[in-house]
This record gives sequence, C-alpha cells and structure tokens, in this order.
Amino acid sequence: QVQLVESGGGLVQAGGSLRLSCAASGSIFSINVMGWYRQAPGKQRELVAVMRSGGSANYADSAKGRFTISRDNAKNTVFLQMNSLKAEDTAVYYCNADLYLRPGDRYKYRYWGQGTQVTVSS
Repeated sequence: QVQLVESGGGLVQAGGSLRLSCAASGSIFSINVMGWYRQAPGKQRELVAVMRSGGSANYADSAKGRFTISRDNAKNTVFLQMNSLKAEDTAVYYCNADLYLRPGDRYKYRYWGQGTQVTVSS
C-alpha cells in the first residue's frame, strides 16, 4: 500500500512564504514524477509544479519565479517552497506521484495525497 502524506500548509499573509512537504511510503520500486497540484473552491484541480527523477521540472505560469520544487529521491520526498504568496494561491494543495511498484512494471501508477490547505490572507 502506497501513501503520500503532505505537511506544511497553513494560514499566511500575502507576501509571506510556506514550504510544503510530501513523503511517499510503502512498497515502491521507483518514482518517476512527483509534484504538486492545487484546487481552489469552485475550480478544477490544476498543476502547480512537477519534477522528474532526473531533476527537470515544469511549473505553472502562476508559479514561475515564486515557487520552487525540489526532491529528495533517496527519501521519496518532494518539497514546494512558496514565496511571495498571493490571495489567489489559496487552495488545497495535493501531492502527486507517478511511480512503479515493482521492477519490470510496464505501467506507472498514480497516487495522490489527502491534501493540505493553504490560505493566504490579503
């Protein structure tokens, strides 16, 4: 059983910073892509930032220049450093991982964390 557990959300004033963490545990062979999505009330879930095991990353335009994603592959952990937060960053942030459970797996499996609330007051 694979679990993704997020931490680090909370309430912060506009212009402030937060650092989210997500640790994957369980029977995992390797993690290909790990990253963050968010969902604001009444909106669809959207990509924030993802990072591949080799270190390349993609960011949403809204996150570029303010957010930084990083990974500790040895610990199956991903981080999201969020700076210069804005009220529009308020959302539930979900950790996501595309991973292989066993050597020789042909397909990846996608897992989600339970979400952590980030609220930015203006």
